[in-house]
Amino acid sequence: MNTNEIAELQKKYLMPTYAPTVALVEGAGTSVWDAEGNEYLDFSTGVAVTNIGHCHPKMIHAIQDQVETLVHVSNLYFNEKQPLLAKQLSEKSGLPGAKVFFCNSGAEANEGLIKLARLWGSKEGKYEIVTMRQSFHGRTLATLTATGQEKVQTGFAPLPTGFSYANFNDLKSVEEAIHSKTAAVLVEALQGEGGVIPGDPEFMTGLRKLCDEKGILLLFDEVQCGIGRTGKWFGFQHYPIEPDAFSMAKGLGNGFPIGGVVAGEKLADIFQPGNHATTFGGTPLACSAALAVLEVIEEEELLANTLMMGAYLVEGLCEIAMKHKKWISGVRGLGLLIGLVLDVPALPLQKKLLEKGVLSIATAGNVLRLLPPLNVSQEEIDQALKLIGEACAELHGEMAEQSPNPCKCGMGK
Repeated sequence: MNTNEIAELQKKYLMPTYAPTVALVEGAGTSVWDAEGNEYLDFSTGVAVTNIGHCHPKMIHAIQDQVETLVHVSNLYFNEKQPLLAKQLSEKSGLPGAKVFFCNSGAEANEGLIKLARLWGSKEGKYEIVTMRQSFHGRTLATLTATGQEKVQTGFAPLPTGFSYANFNDLKSVEEAIHSKTAAVLVEALQGEGGVIPGDPEFMTGLRKLCDEKGILLLFDEVQCGIGRTGKWFGFQHYPIEPDAFSMAKGLGNGFPIGGVVAGEKLADIFQPGNHATTFGGTPLACSAALAVLEVIEEEELLANTLMMGAYLVEGLCEIAMKHKKWISGVRGLGLLIGLVLDVPALPLQKKLLEKGVLSIATAGNVLRLLPPLNVSQEEIDQALKLIGEACAELHGEMAEQSPNPCKCGMGK
């Protein structure tokens, strides 16, 4: 089928929850191809999902072998892949005594975090979760309420109670939001949907101290930042702190649906039989895919590559920003979760890049988010930078008004 035929089928039979542009039908490494055979550099990776690129041979073989052996069993029975994966994630988290609950998606993982915090605090009547404005935690009723963005909540009232909001990187704001019913603070190491904003080190260490002083939990949403995306296994590892628990999904299965909650000693045994469950969480097939992802990241030293290629991409973007400093404010991010910050809407630049063969994501209105796979090469980044530079030059020529702000390039720590 060609793109028009696919689009017509989608229009007729799918709910209009998305506004897709091209029809992607094949992928390999950092490249994808549409129904007409056009090639694109994938610097969106399914929104930080295909961290080891498309159709990695080791993952293909792991899935094929497992499909021929055992696809699904209920969690009423043991399945050998689940504890093997949980052991690796527990060790990589660095949290003493950490245990894992597996589910299917980021929203489901964050639902698990919320339930875990409420169950922990229930004996003392604590149930409220403090989250950050401009955060993003999912699309279920509870997680869209936890999300500190009114635009994702509009039309779904009445929203669940038990959430309050503070300003990211503003410790005083968080402290003012905490009261006697507060059970936990939930935060991202880097706000991806909120504009690619890294957490300040002082804010993160202050949060840990504040939660300890108030006798509440510190929870991290690692759905987008986790599984190597920032150059560490998990985003919180950029700071000298340990959360009480965290969520993950996206890059864990490299496109195969799997998510999870990792809880340290304080929370590791709070969930007991009957407290929480899932039909499809942690199947042999999903866990085999995830085990292959972790193996590839380790064998190919992709954490180091992420830091090296991230710095290289930022350097190139800063050069572009300096050429257009009247309307590009700078560059920020961690690892290979990078935002080109504009003083104009980002969507026109995203569209120009699509035309030139680069997939990117406009977010928070004025930020172009770039998320190449962790095994991206310098040559592929050079190709992307060339096309980004061309797109910016074209857009510069078309703009009627320009902002005078100087470039403020910087990555955060």
